[in-house]
Amino acid sequence: MCPWRDVAAFLELKRLFRTGRYDIVHTHSSKAGVLGRLAARAAGVPLIFHTAHGWGFHAGQPAPVRSLFVWCERVSSRVTDRIVAVSEATVRNGLAAGVGRPAQYRMIRSGIDPRPYREATDVASIRHKMGFDPARPLITMVACLKPQKSPLDFIDLAARVRSKLPGVQFALAGDGELRVPIEASIERNRLGDTVRLLGWRSDIPDLIRASDLTVLTSRWEGLPRVFLESLAAGVPVIATRVDGGPEAVTDGVNGFLFPPGDTPAMAQRVIELMENPAGRSALREGARSSWKDDFDIRHMVGQIDRLYQERVSGVFTRT
Repeated sequence: MCPWRDVAAFLELKRLFRTGRYDIVHTHSSKAGVLGRLAARAAGVPLIFHTAHGWGFHAGQPAPVRSLFVWCERVSSRVTDRIVAVSEATVRNGLAAGVGRPAQYRMIRSGIDPRPYREATDVASIRHKMGFDPARPLITMVACLKPQKSPLDFIDLAARVRSKLPGVQFALAGDGELRVPIEASIERNRLGDTVRLLGWRSDIPDLIRASDLTVLTSRWEGLPRVFLESLAAGVPVIATRVDGGPEAVTDGVNGFLFPPGDTPAMAQRVIELMENPAGRSALREGARSSWKDDFDIRHMVGQIDRLYQERVSGVFTRT
């Protein structure tokens, strides 16, 4: 956090918006959302939208930090025409914190293209190509290696599962600031033959389709896209019950959700499922059948386009 850089970014954004004479600015993420919206208003942009993929404030923060982030979102909401939320939980959490008014919100999920996740899968071939043993079960987590995703919990989960089922292998796809402590935890727990760090990948559809389960250990989220990717691929989800998660994953139908940080319970559920092929198969079928049209990126784009058209018509008819 560097206030001088934030001021410089604000001034540069204001210059760009004013020079470009844009009709719409649509921001994403927390800091970029605050700076971008305030700069757009200062530059006289007629329409300002923001997508909340989850909020920058959460219960795990120190009270002063959380209060500051809430205040920033409240101020930014006053210059925002519409707040697009990716889940109903995101709407509820925003309103509960005093961010915006109900009329400002529109719930539009951050969709994916399901087609790559539905392609025919030669599991053994994909695992072999990626360096995994085709004969061993594979459990995957796709996430940035940052505190929000709590990837060290995934390593703890892998250690707990390995103690009961030494044949299971784990993949962690992504990279980030926690890579060094993750590597240290893998070494400390002697998981070198169990957990592989894959770094950034461009073949996530293949990786998920070749997995028996996907796991996500996040402490807070909006609606994790990996949930949607897993459902499209027919892969059950074991994850934390964060924000919009229950809007995609239903316990016993297409996966199981747990309180953030409850790694022992998550690991025990993974063990039970790996020892119960029939139960795992039922969850796979449940994942496929629980796909919803509003998870599709084409639905998302259509909804956003209609939102733009509604607001553009109203604004430019008046001027």
